[in-house]
Amino acid sequence: MTHMKRKLPALVLLMVASTVMAQEKQSDSEASQSSSAQQAAVEKVQAILDPIDHGLIELDPPMPEDGFYVQGTVVTVRATPAQGYAVDSIYYSVPGRWGAMYHESLTEEFKITMDQQKHIGASFIETEDVAHIDVRHNVVYAKPGRKELKYDVYSPRGAQQLPIVVIIHGGGWSTNDEDIMRGLARELTKEGRLVACSIDYRWIGNLDGDATPNSMANLIEDVFGAIAHIMEHAAEYGGDASRIGVTGDSAGGHLSAAASILTGQVGSQGFGVKDGIYQFKPTYLPDGKSAEEVREQMLVAIRAAAPSYGVFAAERLGSFQRNMSQAAAEATSPQSHIPDASERRVPQYLTRGSRDTLIRDEDVTAFAEALKSKGQIVVYDEVEGAGHAFFDWKPNEEVKATFAKFGAPYAARMRAFFIEHLYGNE
Repeated sequence: MTHMKRKLPALVLLMVASTVMAQEKQSDSEASQSSSAQQAAVEKVQAILDPIDHGLIELDPPMPEDGFYVQGTVVTVRATPAQGYAVDSIYYSVPGRWGAMYHESLTEEFKITMDQQKHIGASFIETEDVAHIDVRHNVVYAKPGRKELKYDVYSPRGAQQLPIVVIIHGGGWSTNDEDIMRGLARELTKEGRLVACSIDYRWIGNLDGDATPNSMANLIEDVFGAIAHIMEHAAEYGGDASRIGVTGDSAGGHLSAAASILTGQVGSQGFGVKDGIYQFKPTYLPDGKSAEEVREQMLVAIRAAAPSYGVFAAERLGSFQRNMSQAAAEATSPQSHIPDASERRVPQYLTRGSRDTLIRDEDVTAFAEALKSKGQIVVYDEVEGAGHAFFDWKPNEEVKATFAKFGAPYAARMRAFFIEHLYGNE
């Protein structure tokens, strides 16, 4: 049989060609949509540069023209101060519990991961305001969870055997770090008679990302661990391990009062593990030393405290940390454990702003009266016109102005208090 080719009608050929062209156009469109989808999948986040005075910063890689980095980009920020100025900090800020939350590096370089919209900037300070000190940044003393616990050391130039004041930051036991207290550290070290160590600690609950929630007792254990580490290395900082003062503001006010008054509860038996036993085992212990040995050293060394606008009574601790048991609130309450001055003297310098809406005058007054009832020395300065957190320092002009108006003059009064009680009759 002979096979013959049949010619398709012209109309049929035109229809076939049109179908092929349509399929090709659809394929091109799908490819274009796929490419657009892939581009959309590359998320970008905005970097916003804050105004900068008295210096400049450089970003590597440079900020894109539209201000948006690919999410996950690590940006190295370097700061250069103008003549007569020094780097106060490089920072980024994000929205937080009480407005802008600052994350800082007190060095001249900071690596920032762009994982959300961030404000980026730098703060500079006059050289003469920091010329009197040498600073050691980020001394790590423990890592009980995900976060390394650290402190900064502010030593007057040429310091030798000076008393040490340990500073504990506030932030509701749940925000901030040691950087926020650097203004107070600088003020306390003026006159060259005190070394200051500003410490960090774990945040309450799961806020550090720890699987097991951190309790108030854990935070107090961190504070005692930091003090133990500082005492062990005191000579390196020009300090005297036998003369320690403690201060802090807000949540740090509570923790500093606890460090000075609950010292006798340092031990190795655990917090609430056994009925009626509530001991704090320091997060850091020097090699070869037990918690009990460290306790005996601290009972002698910690000689004075300056808790600023803090929480001291068990019922108030319970109102701020609602998941605390009554027993835990009592065990972590400085007001419930004030020693008689005939057994152990721990003078206290208390401050509170007259316009503080978070901490009440009656709270501080009740603590002052409880101290007096035990024969303890107590000074209570109510700071007229000040609100809460006037000892804080942030790269924010309003916060700096508040510190200059209220923080600096009362830091001078605090410094005089510590010198009086840490030097004694010398």
